Amino acid sequence: MRHLATFDDRDSAPTIVTADVILTVDDDTPRAEAMLTASGRILAVGTLAEVEAAADAAGVAPVRADFPGATIVPGFIDAHAHPLMYGQLLTWVDVSPAKAASIPEIVELMREGARRLPAGVPLRGYGYEQRNLQERRHPTKEELDRVATDREVYIMNASGHGGVVNTFTLQKYGITRDTPNPEGGEFFRDADGELTGELSDAACNVLTGLHGVKIGHHGPNFHLGDEPAEHQRQLDIAQREFLSSGVTALGDAQVSKRELSAYLAMADRGELSVRVSIYFLSHLLDQVVELGLTGPFGNAFLSVAGIKLYADGTLGGWTAYFPEGYIGDPCRTGQLYHEPAEYAGLVARAHAAGLQTATHAQSPTAIAMVVDAVEQALTERPDHDARHRIEHCGLPDPKEIARMARLGIRPVNQTQHYYNWGEGVEQAIGTPGERFNPLGEFIEAGVPVTISSDAPVAEPRPLEAIQAAVTRVTRRGHKLGPDSLRISAEEALRGHTLEGAITLGRENELGSLTVGKRADFVVLGANPLTAAADTIADIPVRATWVDGTPRYDADGR
Repeated sequence: MRHLATFDDRDSAPTIVTADVILTVDDDTPRAEAMLTASGRILAVGTLAEVEAAADAAGVAPVRADFPGATIVPGFIDAHAHPLMYGQLLTWVDVSPAKAASIPEIVELMREGARRLPAGVPLRGYGYEQRNLQERRHPTKEELDRVATDREVYIMNASGHGGVVNTFTLQKYGITRDTPNPEGGEFFRDADGELTGELSDAACNVLTGLHGVKIGHHGPNFHLGDEPAEHQRQLDIAQREFLSSGVTALGDAQVSKRELSAYLAMADRGELSVRVSIYFLSHLLDQVVELGLTGPFGNAFLSVAGIKLYADGTLGGWTAYFPEGYIGDPCRTGQLYHEPAEYAGLVARAHAAGLQTATHAQSPTAIAMVVDAVEQALTERPDHDARHRIEHCGLPDPKEIARMARLGIRPVNQTQHYYNWGEGVEQAIGTPGERFNPLGEFIEAGVPVTISSDAPVAEPRPLEAIQAAVTRVTRRGHKLGPDSLRISAEEALRGHTLEGAITLGRENELGSLTVGKRADFVVLGANPLTAAADTIADIPVRATWVDGTPRYDADGR
C-alpha cells in the first residue's frame, strides 16, 4: 500500500529562532525578535524573553537557531506556477535574452545543445522573446534547420504559449501548408501561405500529443511527455530552485493526470518538500465533480484546490484576445478559448459544486467575460467566500476592477512579466500596455493583490517580483506607467505571503508567522521593507525552513 509521506511524519525538534527582525505579516504582532517552533508548528512569537518563557511553560528544552544580521519573513507563496514545466525547461537549452540576443546566437546555442545529445533525440530550447531579439521577430523553420535536419528542434517562446520548430518536425507530424489550424491554436504562415515554423497554443499538440495540449477550448498543457523517472528528476530540480528562492508553498495552475502522477510519485519517495495546491485543467471538471473532489482533500503537502480555465491567450505571444488587432501586427487578434455562454456554463458548474475557479485572462474583453461569468454564478448560488481567481489579469478595465472588489474576485498577478518584457506589451497594444498588472489600482479599489511567478515564464524569485511591484521599473530601466500603479514594499510582501495563502484557501496554516500556523519561514540577508527599492531583488536568501526543518541553506550546511 502506498504511503503519502509528508513532513507531518517527521517531528521537528523544538527550536527557538532569532534574527535582527522577524516580519510576521501578522497585524497583531507585525515584528518580533524570536519564535518558538516544535512539531512543525509555531508555538510562540515575540521577544526572546517571551519565547523562552513559552518554552518553559510548554515543558520543552529547545535548541537555538540564531541568525544575526538577518531578517526572517514567512515562507513565500507562489500561487501560480508550473513546476513540472519549469523542471523540464531547466533540462533544455537556455536561449533567453541573457544568453542570446539574436537569432544566430540562438542557432549556435542550439547547435551546442545538439552536440550533447545522442543522434535523433529531440532538441528543445526555451526562453526567447522575439521583441528582445535584435531582429525583433520569431526565428523561422529555415533558421532552425541550420541546427539540425535529422531530429526535432523546438524552441519555446518565453510566454510558454508557443514557439518555433524546424522543417523536420513539421514533416514528421504531417503538417503542411494545407493543414487547417486546430481549435485554439495556429500554424503560422507567411504572406505566400508557407509555414514559417511558428506555432501557438493548441497547435503545439503536434509535440505533446493529445494528452498534452487539450483541444476543445480547455487550454494548453505544454508539459512534453518524458519517462516517469525523468519527470521525477525534473521535479527535484524545480523544487530545489523554489526552495533556494524561499518559496515554501505554491499553486500548480495546470494539472492533468501527468502532473498528478508525478507529484504522487514524488510524495511516495518522501521527497515532496514544497507544499503544492493543485488546480485541475477544466477538461477534467466532470471527473473532478464526479469523484467528489470538491472540498478539502489531501494533506499538508499535496492537496486539491480547484479548476483552471482559460479565457484567452497570452500577451507575450500575442494570443490574448484583442478583437481590434495588435498595434504591432493588426492581422493578429488573439483568441478566446470559449464563447461567453460556454465559459459561463463551466464556471457555473464548478461554482455549484463548491470548486474555486482560476481563469487565465489577459485582455479587457477576456477579463470582462470572466467577471460576467462569476457574477452570474454568484447570483445563482450566493457564496461570500468563493474566492474565484483571475490569473495574470493583465489589463482589466477600471470598471471591472470595481466589480471584482464587489464580487470578491482575486487577481493573481506576475510582476516579473512586466519586469522582463513590459516594453513589449506597449509595443504590442500601445500606451494602454503601461497599465499592465495595475496593482496600485487594485489596492485603491479594495481588491487584494496576490503576487506569483508563473514559473517558468519567470524564474521563481519572490524578491525580484516584490521589487518590480514597488518600482515598476523593467529589467532595462524603463518605468512602466505612473506611480499610482506601484504598491508599497509592505503590500508586496503581503501579496507574496499571506495573500497567496488566502488565494489558495490556506491562510489558517500558512502565509504569516502566527502562533498555531506551520513553521515555514525564510531567512533573508537584509530587510526588504527598509532596503532601497531598487536593491530588493539583490537581497540573498540565506535559508528556507519548512515545518520547522531547514530545507535549504545557502552555505550548504
